[in-house]
Amino acid sequence: MYARLIAASAAALVLAGCATGPNANPADPLEPFNRGVSTFNDNLDKYALKPAAEGYQAVVPSPVRTAVGNFFSNISDVYSAGNNLLQGKPTRALEDTMRVAINSVLGIGGLIDIATPAGLPKYKEDFGQTLGVWGVPSGPYLVLPLFGPSNVRDASGMVVDRFMDPSTYIAPWYARLSVTGVRVIDGRSQLLGASNLIEAAALDKYAFLRDSYMQRRQYLIYDGNPPSTDDDEDQSAPSPASPDALAPQAG
Repeated sequence: MYARLIAASAAALVLAGCATGPNANPADPLEPFNRGVSTFNDNLDKYALKPAAEGYQAVVPSPVRTAVGNFFSNISDVYSAGNNLLQGKPTRALEDTMRVAINSVLGIGGLIDIATPAGLPKYKEDFGQTLGVWGVPSGPYLVLPLFGPSNVRDASGMVVDRFMDPSTYIAPWYARLSVTGVRVIDGRSQLLGASNLIEAAALDKYAFLRDSYMQRRQYLIYDGNPPSTDDDEDQSAPSPASPDALAPQAG
């Protein structure tokens, strides 16, 4: 599904015009296309995802929601470990692996987060960050259908992360689809407060999310220590040869 959506977006980009005018953001040359996709995503969220998340939050007891969130968080630690290793951060990769082992065995399949109280930090590494660490340019800002803010590099990385995700291999397909549905709704329920705040505070929600996304990605690629200059992240990407010089970013 990831690959098909990204391919469809790429095809649409060929037909999309570039943003022009004095207020055009050079990092977002595809703004007209992106704003159209953002409108689609907003409507999908308004009429489907947000109501489902609100119903989920109202019906499912808080301890059960916490257990569900812990389960999916444990899954994300698997590909976080792989990406930390690819970034040349063996200590972090080991910590991620220990988190998965402890939470899977002692935490009843990840339903209980034992690793965090035990002092093991949680990292949120993905293949888009891995590419950024190795100096791959981010490319234009890109809004994906269903998935939201991204860029060309991170969208490509999503495909690799999907293959690293253990839930990809759940069989039969309808069980995998059910797990994905629960994951989406649970994740959306955790963002209800934040989305309400953005809608109330942002004059231009699209621009706010775009700028926040780009700043956040730079922050994550540099493990919380982005360069103090105005240079683009891609022109001065950190070298994975010396990861210990970077401050750890626990998520």
